[in-house]
Amino acid sequence: MISNILFLIVAALGIGLFVWQIRKITRNINMGRDKKISGDVSERIKTLLLVAFGQQKMFKRPLPAVLHLFVYVGFLVINVEVIEILIDGIFGTHRVLGVLGPVYSVLMAINEVLGLLVIVACVIFLARRYVTKVPRLTRGAEMRAWPKLDATVILVTEIVLMLALFAFNIADQKLAQLGGHTLPGVFPVSGPLVNLFGSDVSTLTVIAGIGWWVHIVGILAFMNYLPSSKHFHIITSFPNVYYTKLEPKGQFSNVESITHEIKAMLDPSYVVPPAPEGTDPQKFGAKDVEDLTWKQLLDSYTCTECGRCTSVCPANLTGKLLSPRKIVMDTRDRMEEKGESPLIFDPAKYTEESERVKATEERTLLRGYVTPEELWACTTCNACVESCPVNINQLSTIIDLRRFLVLEESAAPASLNTMFNNIENNGAPWAFSPSDRFNWADDLYTVSKN
Repeated sequence: MISNILFLIVAALGIGLFVWQIRKITRNINMGRDKKISGDVSERIKTLLLVAFGQQKMFKRPLPAVLHLFVYVGFLVINVEVIEILIDGIFGTHRVLGVLGPVYSVLMAINEVLGLLVIVACVIFLARRYVTKVPRLTRGAEMRAWPKLDATVILVTEIVLMLALFAFNIADQKLAQLGGHTLPGVFPVSGPLVNLFGSDVSTLTVIAGIGWWVHIVGILAFMNYLPSSKHFHIITSFPNVYYTKLEPKGQFSNVESITHEIKAMLDPSYVVPPAPEGTDPQKFGAKDVEDLTWKQLLDSYTCTECGRCTSVCPANLTGKLLSPRKIVMDTRDRMEEKGESPLIFDPAKYTEESERVKATEERTLLRGYVTPEELWACTTCNACVESCPVNINQLSTIIDLRRFLVLEESAAPASLNTMFNNIENNGAPWAFSPSDRFNWADDLYTVSKN
């Protein structure tokens, strides 16, 4: 009874803390501008099945794709045993799903095989980071101590969780052999190791208990670590992929107010629709995270920090400052910082601003995190968007930040300002009058006549 009560307390605390963190993240995402996303639902479901569930884009790089598949499928299937542990913990039963008979045996066998593959995959992933040192996983200004430590914590945690599960299964099987209880299921990995911990009943009972508690408490701790980790993508990747931009990647969005202005210029009878009452005029582009859309903020919570986008970025490959991964990570960091500011959601609570709050309000995503030099290095080639395994649109954020520089601050580079002036005055990027545009062909006529 005491064990059941303790389990209920631990489970309630773990689940409650997780729900609180999810609400906080949802609030941060809703900080962004509203964005209506339309499109063919069947096409969205197809993309979700292929990219999110099927890991389609991962297989552009076969080795990490196969290793990730082991971890991904293992995570999904092993949750069946987590459900069993939760039921056993609440009601004081033991292997309650054993009533499924042969189905349970198949599930346990698959669980053990996948558990072993998860350990192998995690060990190889650690070797790729610390032995072979794959460049995209270790290089870059954004890959500071925390992103590197985060990946290590997750990989080591997954190994510990699987080892705890195997310890529980080994000890439980030996106790069953000694006549302690009937044990359903088939255990192809832990079965051959059944004598690993000896035959002392009290020792085996302690090991089984430790394995059981470490596994379930580890799962709850892992669940609450996710919102602070890049591995939160195991939750956000599914809605993020579902709301993928279905239009051609090279098609940019238009600023609605500018569209109305141009239509009014071309057609004097066009009536500009009034802005909704109580709304502030929309900025041109984005200066801070609240100027971005909720989808762009969801992108930042979905980033896996795998570096595939940066590794194919032509600007980054030629030594320029731009790193698409850094842009997304900076957006997430700024959103988290902004979300902690009491002035964002409840300014009435604060009559006197602390220095921290002032600093938070004065600093913005643009220039505070992302420099104009990074933004202007982008060639808008969409290589980053194409390579992202969870369909993040890094380019949309870059374009919105550049729009602010151009339309709000007139801070484009001199070469672009010259082009803008030429287009406005001459209808083309070149500094020639439209009437002189075909002067270059005069000599061709003379040559052909001779």
